[in-house]
Amino acid sequence: MARLSVPKDRIRIVLLEGVHASARDVFLAHGYENVELVSGALDGAALQARLADAHIVGIRSRTKLTAPLIAAAERVFCIGCFCIGTNQVDLQAAKLRGIPVFNAPYSNTRSVAELVIGEIIMLARRVPEKSAQAATGHWRKDVSGAREIRGKTLGIVGYGHIGSQVSVLAEGLGMHVRYFDIVDKLALGNAQPCPSLDALLAESDVVTLHVPATPATRGMIGARALARMKQGAVLINAARGDVVDVEALAEALRSGHLAGAAVDVFPSEPAREDEPFSSPLQGIANVILTPHIGGSTEEAQASIGREVAEKLVRYSDNGSTVGAVNFVEVSLPVQAGMTRFLHIHRNVPGVLAAVNRVFSGRALNIAGQYLRTDADVGYVVSDIGGDLVEGMGVRRDLEAIEGTIRVRFLY
Repeated sequence: MARLSVPKDRIRIVLLEGVHASARDVFLAHGYENVELVSGALDGAALQARLADAHIVGIRSRTKLTAPLIAAAERVFCIGCFCIGTNQVDLQAAKLRGIPVFNAPYSNTRSVAELVIGEIIMLARRVPEKSAQAATGHWRKDVSGAREIRGKTLGIVGYGHIGSQVSVLAEGLGMHVRYFDIVDKLALGNAQPCPSLDALLAESDVVTLHVPATPATRGMIGARALARMKQGAVLINAARGDVVDVEALAEALRSGHLAGAAVDVFPSEPAREDEPFSSPLQGIANVILTPHIGGSTEEAQASIGREVAEKLVRYSDNGSTVGAVNFVEVSLPVQAGMTRFLHIHRNVPGVLAAVNRVFSGRALNIAGQYLRTDADVGYVVSDIGGDLVEGMGVRRDLEAIEGTIRVRFLY
């Protein structure tokens, strides 16, 4: 049988932004030898140069893969976001180029939850303010505004994997937990759902946000929502930067309406460590500002490295798109002795029939096949038996089918 796909030792993998070495270990364990780890984020011409001959690309949150960059990276056939968020990638542009994008939606859940719990305690005890005073030589032991968290009400906005983990940890510390989610979620422990966001804000001593970046969540915590919060409450945002109006939050803190805040994500974040960071929240007492480190623990990064790398390997090895954020999910069991053909195309009528004519016209048996489509793209995986030899023109004819975006061969 002919060698129809790119050999693993020729597939070039570029991992940017200090992706954990666990990802490289996964690739090496599966026979991928050409793995490059880059410590920082890249942009502009430097990024385009790195992508030019890459087949698989891994990034974290600071590298921006725009439509022009994706179009120029002609060899790239899959992208891994070694983090939760994927808004740094133009997902539609990637899909229309036949490039699935994978992420790690759950691997850093515990790390984010632990940071939130730590911040709740620090803010309740006014530790940021006391620490700043001690650092400048002021010894102030007054207890004004310092409270235990036991018996206080925690309001969780977004009761997904992270929100529910925070719920369990907080209840273990004696907090009363309320939550609000647009989807009905099973309560863990003694947590109770709230009928509305306004109801949650009005009764919570601490509000923590765990929602994705969507048009519905953009600016959801603005001046009006902040005014609904209890006098002396605190707010924690470890979700997405555009969920909170930081100008309005700064005003609520300076006025004394809120007693504190912890913010890990911002509407605008530096792309590189040498870029300055500026926020209206700087210089306000009892505020914790962290540089998007909610999931930045050794344990979380190692887990993320393994999870995303394994998804990329599965796609490269057998075409599985399970877990892709911008692609239909297709997974066909591997059959020994078969050659697998991956055909990504615009979702137009007649493509599957044309694909099958390419095979039947050469007396090639289809041993397994799976097609799925969305509004834009179709993806068909076919396992083919029969004698495949050089010069049959299978790839040429598959690529010639009207609407074809990308063709790959696996064996």
